[in-house]
Parts: sequence; C-alpha cells; structure tokens
Amino acid sequence: MKKSLLLFCLFTSLVISHSPAQTTQPITRAKTTYSNPLQVQFGDPYVLYTQGTYYMYGTGGGAHRGFAAYSSKDLVNWQPEGQVYFHNNRNAWSDSTASWGGAYWAPEVYEVNGKFYMVYSAQWRVNPTHEVENFRIGVAVADKPTGPFIDLANKPIFDPGYPIIDANVFFDTNGKAYLYFSRCCYKHPVESEVADLARQKGWFKEIEESWVYGIELKPDFSGVIGEPVLLLRPPVSLSDKQAAWESRSVTAREVNRRWTEGSVTFKKDDMYYIMYSANHFGGQYYAIGYATSGSPLGPYTKGANNPILQKNTDQGGAITGTGHNSVTYSPDGKEMFCVYHARIAKTGDERVVCIDRMTVKNGKITIDGPTTTPQKLPSGVTTGLPEK
Repeated sequence: MKKSLLLFCLFTSLVISHSPAQTTQPITRAKTTYSNPLQVQFGDPYVLYTQGTYYMYGTGGGAHRGFAAYSSKDLVNWQPEGQVYFHNNRNAWSDSTASWGGAYWAPEVYEVNGKFYMVYSAQWRVNPTHEVENFRIGVAVADKPTGPFIDLANKPIFDPGYPIIDANVFFDTNGKAYLYFSRCCYKHPVESEVADLARQKGWFKEIEESWVYGIELKPDFSGVIGEPVLLLRPPVSLSDKQAAWESRSVTAREVNRRWTEGSVTFKKDDMYYIMYSANHFGGQYYAIGYATSGSPLGPYTKGANNPILQKNTDQGGAITGTGHNSVTYSPDGKEMFCVYHARIAKTGDERVVCIDRMTVKNGKITIDGPTTTPQKLPSGVTTGLPEK
C-alpha cells in the first residue's frame, strides 16, 4: 500500500511539473512590423537588389578608407558583409591621407552583364594646387556584390575641373546610361537674393552653392560622352516657392552654403524623376525634394510639394537631418521604399539608416515618413525575426 501511494505521488508530481501552466519558456511569434532606425549606421545609403538579396552600401559603416556592405532578405534585418572596397587596390587613384581620411563617400553599386560596378567619390591624389576639397568620382568593378571591388582605372572617370561628389547612374529604357553628380560648394560663390539677404543681415559675406549635373555615360563605365548639363540648383529669387526650404542652412545661420546633392534618378510612366537633398548635410534641416522632366537631362521642374521628407522634431518627433536617399522595392516588387539616412535624438551626430514607403503617381512623389513607430513589414516578406 505504501509503495502504491508512493508511486501515485511521484506520478502526480511529474505531471504537475510538466504542465503547460507551469512552464517558464517565453512564447515567440513572428514579427509583423519594423521600426526606424534600422540597425545600420551609415551615411548616404544605397540599396542594390540582386538574386533575391538586398545589398546596402554607404559612407562609414565601419569601413577604413573604403566601403563596407550589408545584406538582407527583407529590407529590415541586415547582416554585415565587411569591407568590400579598399583604397589601396591595384588601380587606386585616391589620396587616403587627404582631408576626411580621403573622403570615401556615397558608393552606389549596379549590376551590368554579370558584373558589379561601384561609383563613388574620394580625394584625387593629383592635386597640384593643394585644394582642400579635391573630390572626383571613380568606378570600381567586382564579380560579386560583396567585392572585392577593384578600380577600373588609376584615375577618376573624368575631370570637370572642379570637385564633384555623390555619383548616381541611371539606365534608360533605350539602352543609354547617364551619370549624375553634384558640383561641390567649395570655391563656388553664387550671387542670389539669399546671398544679398545674408550680407544685409551680417550673417555671411558670400554664399557658396552645390549644383547637380548630368552627363551621358559610356556603357562600359570607362568614361563620359559630351559635356555636363546643369539640372538643379538652389533658387535665385526669394519669391521662388522652393527658396525657403532650400535656404534654411543659411537663414538658420548654420553655414554659408546651400547644397543640392545626393541625387537619385528613376523613370516611371514615361516621366523622369530626380530626387535630391538640400541644406547642410551635417545640420538638422537636411531634407529631400524632387523634380520631374520628360528627358533624362532635363529641363527639370521641382515638385510643388517639396520638401517631401524633412525633420519632425517640430511635431514632437525625434528625427532630423533626413537626406541622401536611394529608392528600392519590396521583395514582391509592389511597394516602393525611400532609403535614407537621418539623425535620431539618442544617436546624436551618428547617421543611421531609415526606410519609409513612398508613392509615385501622376508626376508627384510622396513619402510616408519619417517614422519611428512600428510599420508593416515590406510586402512579400514571408517571415520575420522571432519576437519575444
């Protein structure tokens, strides 16, 4: 009898200890949302999609005098791929000892005929007049999106005679390719009513500007065809509806420069769109606008609803410095996303990557952002990381 009672008590104890009500294991479920910023600390993010995988390139990201990359299957969760471009490759043309550590900035990568081509800007070692800003644009090539990327030649793709940055390439449906870039503000003072106002107020003696140009690109990336065409510049007149938002770096007395940079061009429904960033890239007013044209080299008309992405701290948000974007699509191709860098209150001056949905309709771009609240995962994402 005692043995039976003992066995019964032991059986009861085992059942209770394995009862679901007693478990301490956390229940996991698939995430259905994401939130900005992503876990990538980059400036000037560019996203390439190839063979079911996204690759992101940008300025910084832990790279030493070169560029690093991240990969993702869903646009949300990114894995580091390490450094993919090194300044001292066998065809190197840059000066890694120049200001800003050689200024290896804003890489973008394109897949053409099974090869991967990276365009980027850096300080050119040919600098007989010892310019502080001697940026040019180079091209490097690799067999894989993760490199290693080797420069096509031991010199920049071309020399316009002034410093240039922020290369972007657009491939038109007729087979032609175009290179877009920004002429730097450096030693480029421009007269305008904003410059007159700055002098009258005693803010600055002159206002330097950066302008966006376009030029046809040889299909093999070996050089350019023709001469650069001016596409975008800050407004000359204060009465211009774009003047207020594109001049905030001056009117807020951050710096004596007005930028037009970080452009990205795409085509939709027979219309060409060029997105760009204005104001000081290191300030809170960095923002995104766009312009449209019937031709890849313009003339372009700026969007009436500019800026389409800007800081939200004046509405109680935590994001500033939104700019230098690229454009990509969800895994099923149904949703467009604006990929951009920003500064968040808790990250300070560190630039972090954000993505928000964008819509292009009837010649108008809108962006649903900047956001930091939970957003639905991009369409076509089948699984997310487990959520505790």
